[in-house]
Amino acid sequence: VEEEEERQRDRGSAAEGLDISRDLERIFPRCIKWPLQRLAKRSRKVEELGSEVLRVFQVFVTQSFFPVPQAAIVVGSAFEGWSPQEDEAVYCLLVPLKPPPGHTFHLELDNTRENSERNFWIHVQQECTCTSEQREEEENMLCFLHHPKKDLRRNQAPSLLDTLCTKTYLDVHKTAHWFQRFVRGAFMLLPQTHHYNMKVLPSNRLCKLLLTTFSGKTLPVEIIFGVQQGDSDVFVVSQTTEATFPPSTVWSESFAVAEVKLFRHMATQGPRGSYHLKCLHLCTRILVGTAFSTYILKTVVMHLLTTTAPSAWCRRDFLPRLEDIMRHLHHCLQDKRLDHFFLGNKNMPREINLPPGFQTAEPINLFKHLVQDPYAHEKALCEFREL
Repeated sequence: VEEEEERQRDRGSAAEGLDISRDLERIFPRCIKWPLQRLAKRSRKVEELGSEVLRVFQVFVTQSFFPVPQAAIVVGSAFEGWSPQEDEAVYCLLVPLKPPPGHTFHLELDNTRENSERNFWIHVQQECTCTSEQREEEENMLCFLHHPKKDLRRNQAPSLLDTLCTKTYLDVHKTAHWFQRFVRGAFMLLPQTHHYNMKVLPSNRLCKLLLTTFSGKTLPVEIIFGVQQGDSDVFVVSQTTEATFPPSTVWSESFAVAEVKLFRHMATQGPRGSYHLKCLHLCTRILVGTAFSTYILKTVVMHLLTTTAPSAWCRRDFLPRLEDIMRHLHHCLQDKRLDHFFLGNKNMPREINLPPGFQTAEPINLFKHLVQDPYAHEKALCEFREL
């Protein structure tokens, strides 16, 4: 009798545990304050304002030989909808730069520096514009290669090599300061000046803006400039993730555009209201204040998105997916290896356009520092155990 009573108690405890688990899966996602709607509303305002600034900007540079800014691309966690700290969300706009008439950009990989990200130089070269196939707007342009310098100085604006370059390489600092000056002028011509107070913050590599509404709300905006690698979703950009200060002619490789495309693509593959961004949002909030960067968690989630069935990212499977993320992070910490998502990844969706050779390249280990520093490895494991 006692054994039968004990079995019934065990069955009751198991059933109660299953009920609690089901309740958690049902209630837990509803109780979290998701940032998506508020972020989306603010993102639209920033994107519209950025488009208007660039429209005026493009008029300014028409008669010059400065880089030509293209339509801004929204990147980063705020625009993706998962920013870990909603009140501290930064709205990032990537502005692709095209060479002005008579100039070309050539990307050169910097192999002289060993770190976790690849760096490039942007070599600026002048090209002949003497041919009869010139575009209509270039008809009155003197060729930089085949006209005397005195005629060039007298008849047209200086070459890009004489303004924003150091030797023959596009200079990040000069480009940032040039962009900041023009943004100040462009903003004053917009009707939105009646709704915002804009302050340009000091930066040698970005155009950092702080927009303040009359109600006192602030919107931090970062405008990053970059040059596209061919027709791919990969850019070399002015922003760098390095703690050191690289030379002013060094530009860093960025996969931010490819990441935005990946999340949008995966949202179309899974169930309506896919929970992959909610999982990323919650995990990065948990890790705030630890040594784990948001990019580490983002990389873990991107790997799982391409190795887990899209249908598994629904609300019903919210807790199992959270467990998968943390389990995968723990496994990577133990092995001291987390591969970069875009290099050497055979599971890349075809919708992501990468430069040739990327999928067969040797992956970069984002945990290489843990291999080199046993103390940092032990500290990371301890922090994970506390979590």
